[in-house]
Amino acid sequence: MEISDRYKKVLVRIETAANRAGRDPSEIKLIAVSKTHPIATIENAIDNGINIFGENRVQEAVDKVASIGREKAEWHLIGHLQKNKARKAVQNFDVIHTLDSQKLAGRLERISEEERREKLSVLIQVDIAGEESKSGIKEEDLPGLLDFISGCKHLKLEGLMIIPPYLPDPEKVRPYFKRLRGLRDKLVGQNAFANGAGELSMGMSHDFDVAIEEGATMVRVGTAIFGERQKRKRG
Repeated sequence: MEISDRYKKVLVRIETAANRAGRDPSEIKLIAVSKTHPIATIENAIDNGINIFGENRVQEAVDKVASIGREKAEWHLIGHLQKNKARKAVQNFDVIHTLDSQKLAGRLERISEEERREKLSVLIQVDIAGEESKSGIKEEDLPGLLDFISGCKHLKLEGLMIIPPYLPDPEKVRPYFKRLRGLRDKLVGQNAFANGAGELSMGMSHDFDVAIEEGATMVRVGTAIFGERQKRKRG
């Protein structure tokens, strides 16, 4: 199946899920997860109307951004950000979904100042499931990070992000999405977000339908658009 066909199927799924929840499908931003896929595949996706891409690794994205450019596409970092990659992330990404500590926030703020970047949109990755293998800030540590970001000149908090446990039955993931939405709604009342409403980045290829039903405004979809990921070359 071609990218164009898969993309159309994903759009239908988004519309169907939004309709079930009584939502406007236009409220939902589709982020095509292009990690491990070559530049030619991304260019093919752009030709088919896709213009927002999610990358997990900063260095891999740097090469793609250099080739494709910032004018043709919007680039989102959806993987863990190592502190030594922070400068390249500031230089290349439009949105960072994986802010998870005050220390990283301070580094991004300082680099944004040095790079004369007026605004850097960020989302806080929240560790709701408590999985050791995944990053994210614990809920009890969230207030301190929010206070720090509120004093930043360049960092603009747009919303929250979650990577829940992978469970074959999407219904079993629903409680995690619901909990993040509840947390977001609480923070909206505290005027925590730069855009007011607060984005919810949650849901991937196998469970984004449920995520949309629970309020997702950004879904990160890779396999359903590009097919199975290519294995990274070693050496």
